[in-house]
Amino acid sequence: MSALKDDGKKRVDKNQRERIFQDEGEIFPGRTFSEVVLEPSYHEAKQHLLEPMMMINKAHLIMLTEQKLVSLAEGKKIADAITSLDLQSIRTSHYNGQVEDLFFQVEGEMLEKTGDIAGNLHIGRSRNDMCITMFRMALRDRLLTAITSLLYLKEELLEFASSHTDTLMIGYTHTQQAQPTTLGHYIVAVVDSVNRDFKRLTCAYQQCNQSPMGAAAFTTTGFNINRERMSELLGFSRIIENSYDAIAGADYIAEVMTATQICAISLGRFVQDLLLWSTQEFGVLKVADPYVQTSSIMPQKRNPVSLEHIRSLLSTCVGNTQTVLNMIHNTPFGDIVDTEDDMQPYGWKSLELLEKLCRLLACVIGTAEVNVEKLRKRAEASFSTITELADTIVRTDGLSFRTAHHIVSKVVKEALSQGALVHEVTLAHVNAAAKVIIDKPLQLNEESLRKALDSDYFIKVRSLPGGPESNEVRRMVTDRKKQQNEHQTWLKLANTKTLEAYRKLNSILEDWPYS
Repeated sequence: MSALKDDGKKRVDKNQRERIFQDEGEIFPGRTFSEVVLEPSYHEAKQHLLEPMMMINKAHLIMLTEQKLVSLAEGKKIADAITSLDLQSIRTSHYNGQVEDLFFQVEGEMLEKTGDIAGNLHIGRSRNDMCITMFRMALRDRLLTAITSLLYLKEELLEFASSHTDTLMIGYTHTQQAQPTTLGHYIVAVVDSVNRDFKRLTCAYQQCNQSPMGAAAFTTTGFNINRERMSELLGFSRIIENSYDAIAGADYIAEVMTATQICAISLGRFVQDLLLWSTQEFGVLKVADPYVQTSSIMPQKRNPVSLEHIRSLLSTCVGNTQTVLNMIHNTPFGDIVDTEDDMQPYGWKSLELLEKLCRLLACVIGTAEVNVEKLRKRAEASFSTITELADTIVRTDGLSFRTAHHIVSKVVKEALSQGALVHEVTLAHVNAAAKVIIDKPLQLNEESLRKALDSDYFIKVRSLPGGPESNEVRRMVTDRKKQQNEHQTWLKLANTKTLEAYRKLNSILEDWPYS
């Protein structure tokens, strides 16, 4: 009886397998595998990796002929096949399952043009080192584009800071009024955060801009290829020496994603402040007309949706970068698809999104209006200067700062309980508080009291390096503009090196025979 049951179960299993094979096909690739994995990967590759693949093909051909691994005659035929490929046709092609991926699509078309000779283009290389090289090339190009827009944003921030070195405002801690500062001082802090983002992204670029070519599967090859020449032809700064590391290491993209994530998080915090300043209750920042929308029902609405979208999309950027990091986590240290086709698009999308958001934020900052008078009035009416009163009492009376703090704290509490404003605090109020705390009046005089409660005086005496005093902020802005010029120079050199390498590759193939 048990044997009959087992036999029936086997027949059911066999029938089920046959039904799946009937739907899916019995050879690679299965229909659902094509739908879920191969087709999306093919479309991502033809959009993002076709150009890097062709550059690798050109560089590898040049290197093979130089190393006499391919004859000049064969090289000529392969070069003609490479340059005659209809790339636009490939870009607009649909995945049909006849080839596994873009690599075999391109190789197949070249074989059709040259016969078996094109197969020699794969001497001394593998899809492994090719794929990682393509990923690095695609990533470095997007890195440079993102850095370009980040510097554009920094340019606008510096101009904004220059315009507001004397714009008095309240600084906040724990979301509560804290001390007077200037808008220029605040914006230079944002600039410095962006400067650190620049450094992180350029460091990530240096790690990304290294060549895996020649690692082949992961052990290099017995053919006498020239890894350094491949690195040079493709515009990389150096080779990744250990061939296993060249294939297995995924920290290059993890570093790029971490730098991108930090940048998106920092900009999101800044945008959150801008949105607060744009509220009618706060009422100090007016976003320009091209970047606001009205309501379909409330005619008075002027919604700063550009900032809202920037904030939410920066969170999307953070999510994309975290996806990359999560996909790398707990994967084997070797060649594995987790860190390749399925993961790489999230890296490209992260950088492309960051680049666009930097440009949009630059436009919003560069066109926004600030209600300078309201910022000043709010600062002057607040108790944000009161720290300076405690500092002044330390100077005039020789008290410890903690004792002076207690006296001033009592002054503020009494003033608030009576509904008094800061300019209504008198020397009598201060001495009354001192009498309670130290049992005697202070040596503080009226002139010193008035100075201590004055917002402009508060700013003026905070002239230490990095402080909000106007001349110090101007010095910082000037210094940051010099840094900006240096950063622009770095960017220009990085772009030039890559573009020159690509130009040289194309020039060599156009002038074939190569010798």
